[in-house]
Amino acid sequence: MKIVFQDLRGTTVRRIARKVKVCVQEVQKEFKTEKSQETLLVTLRPDGVPRGRVLFSYIIDAFLLPVGRSISKSHTNFWQSWQMAQTFVHLGYEVDVINWTNHQFIPKEKYAVFVDVRRNMERLSPLLNQDCIKIFHIDTAHILFQNAAEANRLLALQQRQGVTLNPRRFEMPNQGIECADVATATGNDFVLNTFAYAKKKIFKLPSPCAVTLNWIDRDWGQCRKKFLWFSSGSLVHKGLDLALEAFKEMPEFDLTVCANIEREQEFCRVYYRELYETPNIHTVGWVDIEGEKFREIVRSCGAVLHFSCSEGGAPSVKTCMHAGLVPIVSYESGIDVFDYGYLLRDCSIENIRRVIKEIAELSPGRLEERARGAWEYARCHYTRENFSKQYTQVILKILSDAK
Repeated sequence: MKIVFQDLRGTTVRRIARKVKVCVQEVQKEFKTEKSQETLLVTLRPDGVPRGRVLFSYIIDAFLLPVGRSISKSHTNFWQSWQMAQTFVHLGYEVDVINWTNHQFIPKEKYAVFVDVRRNMERLSPLLNQDCIKIFHIDTAHILFQNAAEANRLLALQQRQGVTLNPRRFEMPNQGIECADVATATGNDFVLNTFAYAKKKIFKLPSPCAVTLNWIDRDWGQCRKKFLWFSSGSLVHKGLDLALEAFKEMPEFDLTVCANIEREQEFCRVYYRELYETPNIHTVGWVDIEGEKFREIVRSCGAVLHFSCSEGGAPSVKTCMHAGLVPIVSYESGIDVFDYGYLLRDCSIENIRRVIKEIAELSPGRLEERARGAWEYARCHYTRENFSKQYTQVILKILSDAK
């Protein structure tokens, strides 16, 4: 697109306005002719003659990058989507990739397999050949559960603070699991149980963390009283409000907050005093997990907090486990913490305070032992290599069972 800027000195205001209007119309016309991400289709071809064709509906971003550009590490799903599609390519399939928000695509080919994460499963299933294997990929708890859980958190906040905040993660429910033949999921039994009503076989998968870190030693005596909040957005959904209210009454304990705080101005307004005027609460904002700032922060902390009301496995917590932090999570975070972490089925402010005090009373050696257990588990299970291996095995099993 070429835009020519003319010298408008000496022209009237009306003529200038007319020229600007024409320029804007040309720009709008150009953008309308460009394909948006929601309508794109990317085809991946294997070496040799394809053994079949796969329709893959997830996150298309990684397939649109220029050669040499790295996949974003801001969320594990970007790489995970890429690797899932590549798995089929490595197995000899030609893969058509569309974005999960593409609601215009109509299949014109015969597909051996169809993979989707949300609403395309129910939309496209009736249009596919009958022998197509339909795999629903689960990366969150069931949307009905998620919506209800967030609504309850917002209602509870309303009663405590006397203010109504808007939901951040409400989605239209889908019938993907009902329409699928089988499913895969990166969460634990909590996540799977929200889909149990459909009585479909669900294969568990590990989450692929974007980074792995060497063991970070620290002063475990000091770390007992220092905690990290690490997440992206949807702050009420993930329980930051509960953490802030708990720590403001515990000045002897420090909380460092790393999250996309600035994107949620309503939340900031309600919790401004806790976020910015409470001496033991340190609001940092978004932090690059590959940067030195992240390592500096985790080196001073002993545990990571995550009190989500509905999650598909909490990748942020697993990233912090790679940094040697003890996970303190809600049951609904969708992550197993075994004997090295703390699992909260009651996320009341009182119970959060109780657990914080319990950790502070651990001996430095016991805290280090728990942290090392979390780190070792993450390095063994939450890696890209393990995800690739497990996903390949699951797909081979699904293909074999369908014969």
